[in-house]
Amino acid sequence: MTLQTNKKTNYILCYTRLPREDIIYSSKLAYSMHLAYSNDGINFEPLNHNSGILFAKATENENGSLNAKSLKNPYIFHLKDGNFGVIAVRIKPDGTNDDESKGKVLIFSSPDLLQYKEIGLLDLKGNTFVNDVACHYDNEKKVYIIKWSDDLGNYYMNLIEDITTLNHISDPKPIESFRFNSVQTKIEGIVPRNVIQVSEEIARRLICKLTVPTNIKIEVPEKVAVKTEKDLENVRATAIYSDGTTDTKRVNWDKSGIDWSKPGTYRITGTVYQDHYSFPIAIDRADPCITKWNGKYYFIATNDADGNHSLYIREADTIPGLVDAEEILILDSNTYEDIKGLLWAPEFHIIDGDLYIFHGATSNGFYYEQSHVMKLRKGGNPVCAKDWSRPYRVVKKDGTYLCEAGKTISLDMTVIKWNEEYYVVWSQREFIPEDLGAWLYIAKVDPKEPWRLVCDPVVLTKPEYGWENNNVFVVEGPFALIRNNKLFLTYSGSLIDETYVIGLLTAEKGADLLNPASWTKCNYPLLTSRSVPGEYGPGHNSYVMDDYGIIWNVYHARPGIKGPRSSGIRRVHFDIDGYPRLDLTEDKDLNRDLTKVAMDVVLI
Repeated sequence: MTLQTNKKTNYILCYTRLPREDIIYSSKLAYSMHLAYSNDGINFEPLNHNSGILFAKATENENGSLNAKSLKNPYIFHLKDGNFGVIAVRIKPDGTNDDESKGKVLIFSSPDLLQYKEIGLLDLKGNTFVNDVACHYDNEKKVYIIKWSDDLGNYYMNLIEDITTLNHISDPKPIESFRFNSVQTKIEGIVPRNVIQVSEEIARRLICKLTVPTNIKIEVPEKVAVKTEKDLENVRATAIYSDGTTDTKRVNWDKSGIDWSKPGTYRITGTVYQDHYSFPIAIDRADPCITKWNGKYYFIATNDADGNHSLYIREADTIPGLVDAEEILILDSNTYEDIKGLLWAPEFHIIDGDLYIFHGATSNGFYYEQSHVMKLRKGGNPVCAKDWSRPYRVVKKDGTYLCEAGKTISLDMTVIKWNEEYYVVWSQREFIPEDLGAWLYIAKVDPKEPWRLVCDPVVLTKPEYGWENNNVFVVEGPFALIRNNKLFLTYSGSLIDETYVIGLLTAEKGADLLNPASWTKCNYPLLTSRSVPGEYGPGHNSYVMDDYGIIWNVYHARPGIKGPRSSGIRRVHFDIDGYPRLDLTEDKDLNRDLTKVAMDVVLI
């Protein structure tokens, strides 16, 4: 889909959706704010794959557990400072009234309708549940006018000078009923709300960030000077996309017309290409990870085929070579007495020149799952099981185990090198005395013994949004991607079924990673079952750079709603802000009609 902005008319429609059965679009997803774009105010196209953009945060109990929340009847309006506000009714996840929100509405602010700040609940001083709400700023009176209705059919109006402070609101005054102009659209499941006019800049950003770009042009140099065939092989093409972003591609140049013994100018043609991986590359392999070590590439993943009782490694000279490479066993549940199975989420990490595998393992079933680390001996061969140490169970700075087995589990531990120090991030879930859900934690580690923390763990994030607690309160599977001084930490949320999704946390250059305030959390997921047709429950991804500088997303998804978790590989594109896009499929990444190119070669 290519959407064109118009200098005079750019309209954004906010809406929610009708819930469908849980495997399609559950209430926790449907009861969120969605956006659609139009340049005429009539014909609207959904953004973000017709998925939610803005979700209400869960509330916390004293023990840290969460109460999921959703929203209904969102309304976008302009704030007096030129930014945007959203006013909505907070509800329970199933759409029913929320006792904590009785007589109140939820307020958000946003500079661009992409990143939102939840300001909190605004008390309208009514003692009934709010059913509908609208708001606008009156420039003459210098106040925000809030109109709302309750579940008894009464209509009211409140005035407030600064809606972002949630203070000094007037008492409600009865008014006549109000309604919105109807919007006719064929967007699936839509429950339309209001339309707001936005600037060309805002509209352009929304389209660029919330629609998948397409390859619209490919450029190569008009003329290049070369001395050898190798020089020519290094000449790349530039693919240009509908959002203005670019990517470098390789070219198969036809060199048959060049006489390498005679300097001169030759006109040659070529075909632009890049590696492509049909999904899936490995069936029954979940939580995949690829790394390069001593000139070779290695693949490892959770083995769903045998109930997670073994870890196999593939070795190849290239990433494409891993697809058909032999699998070699390096650990199973019979190797050590205390490793009984549930060998989960293995990841390769290179720390101070040594290769490690971080993985989960249990001594006695699911409730005993704990993070472990194996180290490859100096000069060892990664596909030789005997060259790996026994798994070390992760310990805290005082030497005691990270979690009490049988009460709290830890898993999906990953490594981040940042400001010349090493950190680990992992998922941890306390079950006793109460199930608190799985949260992401972060701590610094000793690079000489990376299974040993050197500081106290810090809670990084919880499953506070509907897409993170869709079927279960779980965030897990973190993995870092560092690019242009930004740290992107993707992670997975919800259950490991077709509702699995990938979310994003971001930290800026120089940030203190142990301070949760250093991280910005995206309100909506980067990748869902609605992102790529035929791939359900995408999640638990990792990243690898190939020999040509291309970054690949290595992930698992299901080839069918109830299909087996299976590994896939797709190129990571970077959007207008340099943020990762994980949903750029091959047909949009490289336009086959544009791949034939030509240029002059000056042989010197």
